[in-house]
Amino acid sequence: MDTEAQPTERDRSSRPSASEGTTSEAAGSEDRSRFAFMPRLGSWLPGGRITLTLLVWLLFLLLLSTFVLRPFQIPSGSMEQGLRIGDRVLVNKLAYRFGAVPQRGDIVVFDGTGYFGHADYIKRVVGVGGDRVVCCDREGRIQVNGRPVDESGFLYPGDSPSAVPFDVVVPGGTLFVLGDHRSDSSDSRDHLGSPGGGMIPVGDVIGRADWIVWPFGHATELHRPDAYARVPAAGRAGAHG
Repeated sequence: MDTEAQPTERDRSSRPSASEGTTSEAAGSEDRSRFAFMPRLGSWLPGGRITLTLLVWLLFLLLLSTFVLRPFQIPSGSMEQGLRIGDRVLVNKLAYRFGAVPQRGDIVVFDGTGYFGHADYIKRVVGVGGDRVVCCDREGRIQVNGRPVDESGFLYPGDSPSAVPFDVVVPGGTLFVLGDHRSDSSDSRDHLGSPGGGMIPVGDVIGRADWIVWPFGHATELHRPDAYARVPAAGRAGAHG
């Protein structure tokens, strides 16, 4: 009698085929190669993993600065007393993306090339497209769409809202901007006769200054003041009263 055990169909199906073994080994090799890539890359660089870590952080900071946040150093006293010379602020570059637009009272950084000069500037938005901005009423206050604005909460102590009279209507898609230190600020008032009439295209706004981050003793979040909250929208009845 032949007593040798014969493999059943079930036994044969439970054994890995040659192709299955090859696939499993290839997947394992691929996983090992993927996880081994970073250590191998670090071994090729001078300084090894420390250098690789620094490069990754630099890339991250570059992407952050390009698309999200940008540091900006205050170059002059035009925004005192809130922003002092040498302060570092973080500019939120996403503030006006996805349909959002600058609002009255925002502090914005913009490219002044062709309007103010070949540099980036930081000012406060006083008028947006369609607004009529007038200086000044009988009490010396700026009016926006016929509504007087109390700017005493952020103007430099002792400054008046403006020593220069003006009456302008802000074209659509542009901004009328002023410094908080009005007696020491070159802003839209000084460029009314320049190309663009002193107005800044919204497309040239880099972002909104949201935080003072240096020096630490002066660090704070920057908020939009309530002074402009009661200003009516441009074109409403009585706005030009």
